[in-house]
Amino acid sequence: MKLVETGYAKINLGLDVLGLRPDKYHEVAMVMQTVSLADTVTITDAPELQVTTDLPGLEGGPSNLAYKAAVLMGEYARRTPRVHIHIEKKVFLAAGLAGGSTDAAAVLRGLNRYWELGLPAEKLERLGAKLGSDVPFCVAGGTALAEGRGEILTALPDLPPLYLVLAKPGLEISTPWAYREFDKQKNVVHPDIEGMVKAVRAGDIEGVLRRCGNVLEPVTAGAHPEIREIKQRMLQNGAKPVLMSGSGPTVFGFVKEKKAGEEIAALLQSMQMETAVAELVGRQKV
Repeated sequence: MKLVETGYAKINLGLDVLGLRPDKYHEVAMVMQTVSLADTVTITDAPELQVTTDLPGLEGGPSNLAYKAAVLMGEYARRTPRVHIHIEKKVFLAAGLAGGSTDAAAVLRGLNRYWELGLPAEKLERLGAKLGSDVPFCVAGGTALAEGRGEILTALPDLPPLYLVLAKPGLEISTPWAYREFDKQKNVVHPDIEGMVKAVRAGDIEGVLRRCGNVLEPVTAGAHPEIREIKQRMLQNGAKPVLMSGSGPTVFGFVKEKKAGEEIAALLQSMQMETAVAELVGRQKV
């Protein structure tokens, strides 16, 4: 038997940090969104659990979130995960796009179908929360308000398939570092998450785009001027709004047409950036 799942990347249309929790995680409020840049996760029978990838050097063993997801599902279903999971990577690595989390979510969905468990999305999301804060959102994706440490989700109406261009410079940003540096910031400008949620529900796309913001962007861009340079190039070439995703370093900008995104992507690729043109993707069936 062979089963194929798609692991869509995520962006943060809005990301606010509300403070430090007693458990040392940060309280967040985010509007998260899946985009069509995606990994392909293939599950087949095997004598024992094996996770492989098409990227040399990308570890597929027990430290990989997809491997952990398979072990977790096996424990929940009380069966040994005798499967081979192969991941074809398209989502940029260490990029603020939830590449590892979306693969783990694809494994949760995939094994749910592969073993005919019939678990609803809500149960898979709760299992995913044991693996990482972004995994629950990646289970069904679409557009959602994420609160708590990111695992408390409120599904929102799908946005239309707007085009965007994504670019990642040759940087790796530590998420814990970004949050530690954020804690030192003063005069933080907080995005209007509540207003964005209302705009999504009202189908007010201009209102959504007008409220895009990420409180971690000044932290990462302050330490890495490449972020500001990418933003400037995108804005100069007609993308709007332009924003960093998560703790970075990937920057995305909305464009009116796919061709405009391809032209910007080509320009940034010539500057040694990883680039992609994608569109917004609605909530997935589980």
